Amino acid sequence: MDLHARKAELFRQLGGIDEALRARKWRKRCSRPCGITHHNKGAGKKMKIGELAKRSGLAASTIRFYEAKGLLKAVDRQSNGYRDYPLEAVAVLSIITDAQQAGFSLDEIRQVLPEDISSWKHDELMVALKKKIADIESLEVQLAQNKAHLLSLLQMIEAKPDELDCKDNTARIMESMGIAGKN
Repeated sequence: MDLHARKAELFRQLGGIDEALRARKWRKRCSRPCGITHHNKGAGKKMKIGELAKRSGLAASTIRFYEAKGLLKAVDRQSNGYRDYPLEAVAVLSIITDAQQAGFSLDEIRQVLPEDISSWKHDELMVALKKKIADIESLEVQLAQNKAHLLSLLQMIEAKPDELDCKDNTARIMESMGIAGKN
């Protein structure tokens, strides 16, 4: 993969398709031999929170919350207090939201999320992922037991003899479950 293709792929991963397309257009218009600096137009680009919110699909308040919790670290402040976010912030936010959807807590995410998105701690990440898989498997067992219990209860309720009213049926079910009813 040549330099231009790698750069376009990086822009696609970090800044969305718009940046990737801009990188390709710049490549086509460039008449100079490939040099690092003249192709780096978007590399140091910073964005305000509104643009980051648009690119990530998250609310600005959510982004500020993640920053306050120490999950979003590479944030610069201007003299007027405005935040400047690097393009990598889009990828970091995507990792955070994907990890949350997979069941990771913010504390668990903070423990494995590296300072620099390109330098993951392999062993810590593998331990965290394996632990989460074990947690999910344990939860699946518990959910299966809960489902079986509820299906059994539903079956007992539906097997109500026609001559019993609801109150007597409740007493019958509670007795079969070993729960003492009111006398």
